[in-house]
Amino acid sequence: MDWQIFGVWLAAFMTLGIISFLYKDNVFYKAAEAIFIGISAGYWFIVFFWDSMVGKFYVQAIESPEPEHHVWVGLILGILMLARLSNKVGWIARWPLAFVVGATAGLYMMMFFVSNAMVQVQSTIMPLWETGDGWFTVFNNIVIIIGVTCGLVYFFFSKKHEGAFGVAAKIGIWFLMVTFGASFGYTVMSRMSLMLGRLDFLFGTWLEMIP
Repeated sequence: MDWQIFGVWLAAFMTLGIISFLYKDNVFYKAAEAIFIGISAGYWFIVFFWDSMVGKFYVQAIESPEPEHHVWVGLILGILMLARLSNKVGWIARWPLAFVVGATAGLYMMMFFVSNAMVQVQSTIMPLWETGDGWFTVFNNIVIIIGVTCGLVYFFFSKKHEGAFGVAAKIGIWFLMVTFGASFGYTVMSRMSLMLGRLDFLFGTWLEMIP
């Protein structure tokens, strides 16, 4: 058996099964969905096992000449999570889960604070122009300052949006609409690129209709 041809036909079946959901929910879509989820779960289980249990715990806590004993804490928390499988002691799994959720929330809060807050503030308070800047750079800086200022005015609800304040709030709405529209368009284009890749596979690799 030519395994390459088998793989191409299997990939084509999976692709057509997923696309068939555009017509209606059917057995081919459910089969493709179940296969995809099952393979993904098995793949990530193996990856996490070798990366975490072997690559981190065994190597750092046991095999290393200078073992890192704090890695045992992660192993204990992981074992406690398995208590969820039992109805009698399932409540124990709440402790490691709470630790993981709290630690992850704190870590991501600092990461997003730096990337989404501090970097944006730094980008907003840049000088309007510097020596050597072209007219487009100056215009771009002015647009950023106007957009940020008017956007903040729109979200300032302690004062009625009327007069010059209301005009600034409306300008802020337009900036928000353009921003959300661009983000949505980028998302649509990324999905379209995935669809074009699948169509190129079906008509090119599978049916060989595209030279």
